[in-house]
Amino acid sequence: MEAHQKQITIHAQHAESAPVIYLPAVMGDGTEVYERCRELNCPPFTLVGIGSLNWNRELSPWGCDGTVRDAEPFGGQASGFLDELLNQIIPQVESSLPRPPTWRGIAGYSLAGLFSLWALWQTDAFDRAASASGSLWFPGFIDYAHNHAMTATPSAVYLSLGKKETKTPNRMMRHVLDDTHAMEKLLGDRGIPAAFELNPGNHFAQTDLRMAHGIHWILTH
Repeated sequence: MEAHQKQITIHAQHAESAPVIYLPAVMGDGTEVYERCRELNCPPFTLVGIGSLNWNRELSPWGCDGTVRDAEPFGGQASGFLDELLNQIIPQVESSLPRPPTWRGIAGYSLAGLFSLWALWQTDAFDRAASASGSLWFPGFIDYAHNHAMTATPSAVYLSLGKKETKTPNRMMRHVLDDTHAMEKLLGDRGIPAAFELNPGNHFAQTDLRMAHGIHWILTH
């Protein structure tokens, strides 16, 4: 399926070379996340918000049923979006920056957090990744990660989850804590510095702040 036009928003307030982090945005264009990052006194960086995504289609690595009966199934078109990101969005963005980035990262919340980690197995374009409340419950993902080599070894990966996210009757999501711990262990076993934070609340609590905490961590480690 042909990708639809993405909304690209560049957030930066510096002219020197700095890291650039790509954020497939849950809602909006990443402005709220960038504001939370500034409140956390993040080091200088450029945040590239990518909006207007078809969430279930373009961020899922393979197709599967929806999370509840009659829900939209996951379309499994992450490869197409990653190709667009690598070959169109990144060159367009970085050619517009005053200096080349010092390094490139990827970050995301929920299904975009899953995408951010999955991308590390597909490309060496990203040096660091942050997955906030990532959908690591996604069927088959942890097995896939265990059974495949990463394309490159990232220098830092951040994981987080809300403490109440396992308190759900949903059969697909209730093991998300175990899956996130499994990912943390996998990264550690492969010698990749990783952090895992548990946050108060459920999946929908303080989403922008949680994402900003993840970005702060990969910027400072």
